[in-house]
Amino acid sequence: MNFTVIIPARYGSSRFPGKPLEMIGDKAMICHVIDRARESLAGRIVVATDDERIASVVKAYDAEVMLTSRDHPSGTDRLNEVAVRMNMSADDIIVNVQGDEPLIAPENINQVALNLFDHPDCAVATLCEPINHVNEFFSSNIVKVIPDINNRALYFSRAPIPWDRDHFSAGRPDTLPQDIQALRHLGIYAYRVSALKEFVVWPMSNLENIEKLEQLRFLENGRHIHVEVASKPGAPGVDTLEDLNKVRYILETNHGN
Repeated sequence: MNFTVIIPARYGSSRFPGKPLEMIGDKAMICHVIDRARESLAGRIVVATDDERIASVVKAYDAEVMLTSRDHPSGTDRLNEVAVRMNMSADDIIVNVQGDEPLIAPENINQVALNLFDHPDCAVATLCEPINHVNEFFSSNIVKVIPDINNRALYFSRAPIPWDRDHFSAGRPDTLPQDIQALRHLGIYAYRVSALKEFVVWPMSNLENIEKLEQLRFLENGRHIHVEVASKPGAPGVDTLEDLNKVRYILETNHGN
């Protein structure tokens, strides 16, 4: 199995501008993400950025970088630009590792790539983990996923799914019912290059627009997404300064990196 990791890293995040360059210990956050990708089985690692400052840091870290358009409507469009410019073939596999996940487990990168490789009927593969707390189940910031018996996604939603009618009929409970399989979607994807090429020419789908979830465009167009529980727990990403400080504590205190 051979696959490429692409790390999209935008400078102009609306919530946290410049966060890929925030220092964690003695190096920028994007360098920690590169380290995690280097610990995986990826045959090639490319940082895709729209900013010269990020590109300069990546080059100085002896990693491959590609300057991409500032005008992509989604991260998936940015991946496709890289695939096209690298002249990748339709069956090649790309794993999208976000540039704000310095704690991502290399085992999960390998897992999602292998799952797509092993399931030629699927265009995309992703991971999930159990939801154990009712507050997470009802949070619209946590995306839920429902797989079928063949581990193919039936639906992704910000809403609490599956909805246990009897358990929830009296209102919001303090605990989840014991027989519910509530799964949190983890934002790591493996794509076939052919799927990326399809995605960028399809118009935004209705459900995608409502839920603000790009992956629904694949489902609405009849493409299968493989879903499996991650081999390692999902790691916290960095969306805010508070998130950054938590990650700094974990890396600097617990791991010393």
